[in-house]
Amino acid sequence: MPKLSRTVRRRLSLAILLVGLPVYVVVAVEIAGRLGRLPAALEFAVYAILGVAWILPFKAVFRGIGRAEEKSADRRGDAS
Repeated sequence: MPKLSRTVRRRLSLAILLVGLPVYVVVAVEIAGRLGRLPAALEFAVYAILGVAWILPFKAVFRGIGRAEEKSADRRGDAS
């Protein structure tokens, strides 16, 4: 898989958060609902696993998105 530029990753991460995450929430609630009534601890574990599972395929897309962009002066070491 080719390396994505920072701009592409930022746009893709925004699309994932605005479109993909709400769709995933509906799917996760549907999955949990089909399991039926579970004990509280087990139900918590199911929601915790489903709450973390969505990010695993997109880990590479979100990596480094929140960091400030580096400037050329910072790389040379003469930042003022």
